[in-house]
Amino acid sequence: GRRPAPVRAVKKAISLPRDLARFAMATAREEGKNLSAVVQDAMRAYRLLRLRGEYRDLQSYWSQRARDKGVLTESQLERYLKRGN
Repeated sequence: GRRPAPVRAVKKAISLPRDLARFAMATAREEGKNLSAVVQDAMRAYRLLRLRGEYRDLQSYWSQRARDKGVLTESQLERYLKRGN
């Protein structure tokens, strides 16, 4: 089978407050990772958290729009959509 192409990393210098730097270094030691891997994990987790928040916001918006139209159940939604409103 084919192996995926290696991911090219971009080197960036970042500044962390002392407490976050200590936490990141301790996390790296505890998890047997380098600091770069810990920061990558943190950024992936943050990205996922943001996406979940955006999803909840969209869900809330469309739920409110449906309630405003009197659509409260899935079957009501199906009927509403079939009517072409």
